[in-house]
Amino acid sequence: MVDFLQFLLSGITRGSIYGLVGVGFALIFRSSHAINFAQGEFVMIGGMATVFFLTLGLPLVLAAAGAVVAAALIGALLQRLAIAQAKNASVLTIIIITIGAGMMLRGAAEIVMGRNFHSYPAFSGELPVDLLGAKMQSQSLWVVAALVLVTIGIHFFFARTRLGKAVEATFSNRFAATVIGINVPRILIVCFMLSAAIGALGGVVMTPITLTHFELGVPLALKGFCAAIVGGLTSPFGAIIGGLILGLSEAFAGGYISPTYQEAVAFVIIIAMLIFRPQGLFGRRAVERV
Repeated sequence: MVDFLQFLLSGITRGSIYGLVGVGFALIFRSSHAINFAQGEFVMIGGMATVFFLTLGLPLVLAAAGAVVAAALIGALLQRLAIAQAKNASVLTIIIITIGAGMMLRGAAEIVMGRNFHSYPAFSGELPVDLLGAKMQSQSLWVVAALVLVTIGIHFFFARTRLGKAVEATFSNRFAATVIGINVPRILIVCFMLSAAIGALGGVVMTPITLTHFELGVPLALKGFCAAIVGGLTSPFGAIIGGLILGLSEAFAGGYISPTYQEAVAFVIIIAMLIFRPQGLFGRRAVERV
C-alpha cells in the first residue's frame, strides 16, 4: 500500500508538470491552429531566468515573477516576429519555425547561464511531507498548487472574460471573428504570452526538484505534447488531464515494471490515442461539409 501511494504521489507531481506544459500547446493550437514545439523552452526559461535574477540579488518572489514576465515577453516576440510573418504557411512550416526558435532559445540560455545544472532552495523547506507512510517533497505541493491555480485561471479566463470569449470566437472561425471586430493578431499575441507564462510558471516551481539546464525543454516538450494529444489539442483542460494520465502511467510503469520502460510510456500513449481516438479525450472531432 505504501508503494502504491509513493508511486501515486510521484505520478501526480510528474503529471502536474506535464499538464502545465500541455496547457501551453493547447492554448496555442486553440487560438492559431499552430503547434509550438518551443513550448518546452519556456519551462526552461522559467527556471533559468529565476536563477539569473537570484544571482542579481533579487528575492525569490521577485525573481520568479520576473522570470514569468520575461517568458511572456519572449512568447510575444516569437509570435510577432516569427509566427505572424509566416502568413498562410503550412502546419509543417510553423512546426519548423518553432523548432528553430527553440534552438535559438537554448543557445541563448547556454551562452548566458552555461552548460551546468542550476537550482535554488525549495519554497517551503527541504523536509518531506509524510502521507500515510509515503514521502512527498514539500516542493511537489507547490507544483500541484500551480496546476490548480492555472486550472482555475483558465476556467475564469474562458468563462468570464471578454478576451477569453474572443479566443473562443477566433478558434471557431477566424474570418468571422475579424468581421465582428475582434483584433485577431492581438488575440494571438495574448495566447502566446499566456502559453509562455504558464510554461515558465511550471519551470519556476519544478526547478528545486528537477534542477534546470539549457536542454531541459526538449524532453518536456515531448511529454507536454503527449499530454495535449491525450486530452485533445483543442482543450486546455484536456491537456491537464492528459498530463496527469501520462505522469501516473510513467510512475506506475517505472515502479511496477521497470524504470527502463517508463520513458517509452509517452510514445505508447501517443500511438494508441492517434489510432483509437485521434481527437483526444476532450477534443472536438473535425467535421467538414462538402
